[in-house]
Amino acid sequence: MNNTFSDNNQIGIVSTFSDLVHIDFKGEKNALCWYRNLDGDFNEIVAKLSLKENITEVFPENLIALQLSEKGNIARQIILNDLELLTDFGASPSLNLLKCYERDDEFDFISTDVYSFHVDRSPIATDTFLCTYHGAASDIVSNSQADQKILIPEIRAKLKELYDGAEKEFENFLKENYFDLHYQLHADAVPINLGLGHLWRLAVDHPKQQVLPCIHRAPIENDGEYRLLLIC
Repeated sequence: MNNTFSDNNQIGIVSTFSDLVHIDFKGEKNALCWYRNLDGDFNEIVAKLSLKENITEVFPENLIALQLSEKGNIARQIILNDLELLTDFGASPSLNLLKCYERDDEFDFISTDVYSFHVDRSPIATDTFLCTYHGAASDIVSNSQADQKILIPEIRAKLKELYDGAEKEFENFLKENYFDLHYQLHADAVPINLGLGHLWRLAVDHPKQQVLPCIHRAPIENDGEYRLLLIC
């Protein structure tokens, strides 16, 4: 067991998919981890898949069509099982082969891309699920170790310079452009890397949410290495 996970008040550790989807978030706990040490050769799968764009969705039939070694087949069955578990639960999982995400470099003082620490928001009660099988893994950070960027005075002042509408509509402007979802870490913040093979459930900002949404980010990819990521 990874003590970084088990000793962290933000993270709950579970040993079954059922616990992952049914245990409630409480207090500071806004991330659940189905902790797994997976067998199988996920690198073989990545090597045999074709990247058509920077992000290519991989469907079950694409996996099934691959000619794989015994270790590669073990990895394939794990992925197919995860997709089936999430689909049967009612989620809509997507398996992505990733070179990189699109960057937002329009402003030098705030970014709204997934490489920036951010939370997810939904109009309905839902959660974010993700598992990195290969490549660099995502990070999360405790809500107590970060500030919403729109509340930082110098950033807020620059956002007001961008805005040319009525003062009463400024907050709507921030939401419509997703500025309110992004966070700046404290100087002493310690992000937690989510590691490979573990299936995570992260709290999302929605009307019925009882905890703070989980602050997370996509990693900078390793040079010359694709990521294989399940997300929904």
